[in-house]
Amino acid sequence: MNIIELAVLTDTYMARLYQVWKRLVSYVRRIEEQERANVTGLELEGVLTLVKSNKTQKNYKELVLPEQLQQSLEEWTKTSDRWNFHISDRQLDENIYELLGNTAFKIEIVEAVMQRLVTSKNFRPVLLFQRLADFYRRWCEGVFIDALPSENLPQKKMLQLQAQNLAIGLRQVDINTGLNVLILLLELHRYAQQQDEIKAQINFYPSGQRHKDNFFTSQLLRVINYSDAIEIGNFANVVGEFLKGNNFSGAYLGDVNLAGVNFSGANLSGAYLGDANLTGVNFSGANLSAVNLGDANLSGANLSGANLRCADLSSSNLSGANLSCADIYRADLSHADLSSTNLSGADLSHANLTSANLRDAKLSSSYLNHAILFGANLSDANLNGANLDYADLCRADLSGANFNHANLKSTNLSDTILFSTNLRNAILICADLSYAKLNGAKLNGANLKSAILLGADLGGVDLTNVILNEADLSGVVLNEADLTGADITDAILLATDLSYANLSSANLSGSNLSGAILSGADLSYTNLSYAILGGADLSDANLEKMTWNENLEWEDVRGLDKAVNIPEGLKQHLEERGSGIGE
Repeated sequence: MNIIELAVLTDTYMARLYQVWKRLVSYVRRIEEQERANVTGLELEGVLTLVKSNKTQKNYKELVLPEQLQQSLEEWTKTSDRWNFHISDRQLDENIYELLGNTAFKIEIVEAVMQRLVTSKNFRPVLLFQRLADFYRRWCEGVFIDALPSENLPQKKMLQLQAQNLAIGLRQVDINTGLNVLILLLELHRYAQQQDEIKAQINFYPSGQRHKDNFFTSQLLRVINYSDAIEIGNFANVVGEFLKGNNFSGAYLGDVNLAGVNFSGANLSGAYLGDANLTGVNFSGANLSAVNLGDANLSGANLSGANLRCADLSSSNLSGANLSCADIYRADLSHADLSSTNLSGADLSHANLTSANLRDAKLSSSYLNHAILFGANLSDANLNGANLDYADLCRADLSGANFNHANLKSTNLSDTILFSTNLRNAILICADLSYAKLNGAKLNGANLKSAILLGADLGGVDLTNVILNEADLSGVVLNEADLTGADITDAILLATDLSYANLSSANLSGSNLSGAILSGADLSYTNLSYAILGGADLSDANLEKMTWNENLEWEDVRGLDKAVNIPEGLKQHLEERGSGIGE
């Protein structure tokens, strides 16, 4: 056979092979068409409802309708006699996996079911709760997923769904079922707590009930970690909105991820949530007394009206959180980040806020009496009308903060930074402001009666109409300060620098000004009756229409010969006493 004959034979062979391939393709297509034609209308409807494009579960999820779920829940509580249920425990387990294993509940489905149940004559909440609670307990223990293949309900359900070309794993079926039962129990608990006749019989503890031997319970943590094994945040996404108003007291939830869940009105007293991710969580009205939230991330969380008495929030992140009207009495917030946090009307009395960051925080009308704020950052915070009496603010940064009308009675403000701080009309009676940095502060109208200002710098500060009677201002720098109309009666101003200060119409009667520097000060219309001026310097001071008394000692006063606008009566008095005054 030559090369030409071989080529012809090869072409003939390839042409026949192509024909065979075309016939095989046509045959396969006819077989597929016949198989599709043999599917009954009912089967076809089921397939189309369960799965579109043979790959998604979108339409299948819609199979669990409120009326179907309602009927099943009522059926599960029917009794054939006084002691036996119409559906046995084994049948109930099978029914639960059959009905609830497909996908997780949506909130609108659950709400619709509960609305239907509470108006139904066949709704038996106590029996339903008891049966579901027993299932939940066994599910948490892994009874169903650990069963033998012949008894394994999650596996049976998985194989059933896979036979319908629905891609779903064993864990997914088991998790869907358990979380759906948990949701139903949470809803039953919330419903029952509003019904006086049954609330004592329906008390659900998702994490298990705390016993004397166990300080914490860990059941819920294991459920969360199991649920999140298939996808991070799965538990929060599925169950998060149903947690409100439920009981989680004593639950151990350390390091847990519950971002965005709804714990409003829930009881988490004594729970452990250290290092947890709780960003954006709704804790409004929740009971968080004695809870441990140390190092937790609560940024953007809603804690308005929450009970946080004696809670541990040390080093937690509460930036941007809402704590308005919250009860935070004696809580530990040391080193916590509370920047831009809303604490308006909150009770922080006796709380520990050592080195806390409260920059830009809203604290208007809040209670911080006896609170410890040593070294805290309160710069630019709003404390309008806040109560801080007896609080410790030593070495705190209060620059730019608003303390208008705030109560700072007996507060420790020693060595604090008060640059440009608004203290207008604030009550600072008996407050300790020694060595405070007050440059640019606004103190007009403030009450500083009996306050301690030892070593404080008030140079150029607005102190108009301030009350400083009986205050200790020894060694204080008040040069160029505006003290117009100030009440400085019976104050101690030993060696105080008041040079070029405006003391017009101020009341300094009975004050001790020994060694004070009043050079260039405006003392017009000032009341110096019974004041002690021994060694004071009045050089270039304006004494126009100053009020004085005859017992005032002037012998050791310096600079009288350089003072201006000395009242005629005072001149005559001094000349009679032999004190020389420049003309």
